[in-house]
Amino acid sequence: MENGTQILRPTQDPSECTKEVKSLMWVYVLVGNIVRGMGETPILPLGISYIEDFAKSENSPLYIGLIETGAIIGPLIGLLLASFCANVYVDTGSVNTDDLTITPTDTRWVGAWWFGFLICAGVNVLTAIPFFFLPKTLPKEGLENNADIIKNENEDKQREEDKKEKYGITKDFLPFMKSLSCNPIYMLFILISVIQFNAFVNMISFMPKYIEQQYGKSSSDAIFLIGIYNLPPICIGYIIGGLIMKKFKITVKQAAHIGCWLSLLEYLLHFLSFLVTCENSSVVGINTSYEGIPQDLYMGNNVLANCNVDCNCPSKIWDPVCGNNGLSYLSACLAGCETSIGMGINMVFQNCSCIQTSGNSSAVLGLCDKGPDCSMMLQYFLILSAMSSFIYSLAAIPGYMVLLRCMKSEEKSLGVGLHTFCTRVFAGIPAPIYFGALMDSTCLHWGTLKCGESGACRIYDSTTFRYIYLGLPAALRGSSFVPALIILILLRKYHLPGENASSGTELIETKVKGKKNECKDVYQKSTVLNDDELKTKL
Repeated sequence: MENGTQILRPTQDPSECTKEVKSLMWVYVLVGNIVRGMGETPILPLGISYIEDFAKSENSPLYIGLIETGAIIGPLIGLLLASFCANVYVDTGSVNTDDLTITPTDTRWVGAWWFGFLICAGVNVLTAIPFFFLPKTLPKEGLENNADIIKNENEDKQREEDKKEKYGITKDFLPFMKSLSCNPIYMLFILISVIQFNAFVNMISFMPKYIEQQYGKSSSDAIFLIGIYNLPPICIGYIIGGLIMKKFKITVKQAAHIGCWLSLLEYLLHFLSFLVTCENSSVVGINTSYEGIPQDLYMGNNVLANCNVDCNCPSKIWDPVCGNNGLSYLSACLAGCETSIGMGINMVFQNCSCIQTSGNSSAVLGLCDKGPDCSMMLQYFLILSAMSSFIYSLAAIPGYMVLLRCMKSEEKSLGVGLHTFCTRVFAGIPAPIYFGALMDSTCLHWGTLKCGESGACRIYDSTTFRYIYLGLPAALRGSSFVPALIILILLRKYHLPGENASSGTELIETKVKGKKNECKDVYQKSTVLNDDELKTKL
């Protein structure tokens, strides 16, 4: 390059590969996540069971809805924090960010991911303190002032504790597992949850990447938009769903119908997302020729042309520039640029022989913007996503109550824990792996490490990416409605304890009254016997 800043090129010296020592810091991150998972996993099954045992049957949906809302407010704050961290360069403080030639919209940008871990670790320590002050047991809500009920409950709990000490806590494990395994509604609900979680884990995990590739946003902007548009509607949906269950005293059968048909409505709304799309970014040498012929007509992947063949440009480098002709190029060198002015992200390349324009040909750093039409499509997509999140969360609490009310009270802790275990093992772990592999199959250009190995994908075929991102979850969720309809059919034949919203309290009161009458009869009999014995003695 003449009269300008020289374009940086990757080092291709293989000897540097042997000198580089691989870091084992990922082991600390892995161990930290394992410990965090061990600590947070019991909160959901034990906490939900704790509420279901001590709250009124008609109030527990609202309480669970509030807990689920709190579980969404946390990720909302986390996404906002992640958006801030993603906008800060990973090595901030150790490098001069003014000298950087990449921006957060560049796929090579790495945000300060470690900063969020430090903040969240401190917050987790603080939030753990209140758990030490929770009582082991509570009186049933609404019956706090009934001394007889409290006394009988304490006696029952004492007998349970004596039983555990005598036989061990694992004595009931196998019978409970057998009972849950033979519960068709419970097993079908787990099947639905695993299928649905496979779909939603994929969509949530890759949604930032989808917004980046489809609509040309940076990772920080994508995370921020997800937090603003998706999580508040979910919070509102959880609260309204719990209030509806409490206000109208929805039975288990009614809750199952509400959850199923609202989920179906949201599923149909999902297909509108296929219509709000943007075209692929036009990158010369990947999906567009140097003459501007688009991908459907341009057959080939030739990054070199007559205009840059004498520049000795590395063909695998990814340092994109946007020409003033509206086309993007893999690097300023491949665009045939001869000079550059400015520093850092404000650098402008001039006298570019491959950029065919009527005036002075120039280019700036980064890919070309996708235009105002694509920004409008992004707004439509986010609105659809917000509506879908609200409708699905509205159905979540009724659906969750079906899970809780289809089990016996003594099986709830194990049942909810087994449900959580299955969704995490069969959905949370494998889903990102196979979905990520499918995403990688749509890659158009891989980054290259200095040793010549393939790095991260720099640009995807956004059309194929869209079909996989939206199509695979749609197929998975569509299959989940088969067991859902079977549950609706089975509920016609089964009479569950939760069908009457107030049955739980009524059963307890009846049980206590029965015990009181029984005790009274025994007392009267014993009194009569004592009188007869006394007369005999006299």
